[in-house]
Amino acid sequence: MFLSAYHFDGDPTTLLPAYDRMQEGFPPGMFDLHACVVTASGITVYDGCPSREDFEGFSAGDDFRSAVAAAGLPQPRIEPLGEVHYAVAGKTVLQ
Repeated sequence: MFLSAYHFDGDPTTLLPAYDRMQEGFPPGMFDLHACVVTASGITVYDGCPSREDFEGFSAGDDFRSAVAAAGLPQPRIEPLGEVHYAVAGKTVLQ
């Protein structure tokens, strides 16, 4: 799994409802690892894709850019982070 960060700069009180709108457009169960975090400068979304190639295709794709724009989010700064060695979410362990 390849982890990336999508940094959306701005007021979180505006960004969070837009993020929620964007999430409603994705099918349930689409994400294996996904977290939205409020930061000092806005929100950061941490997202896991099956591979770096999948990440590159998704993050540069028209579907993603359209979903971001339709939700009213600014285009994010996208940061590729790397391969996930180990992750825990609740009682679910991802390796």
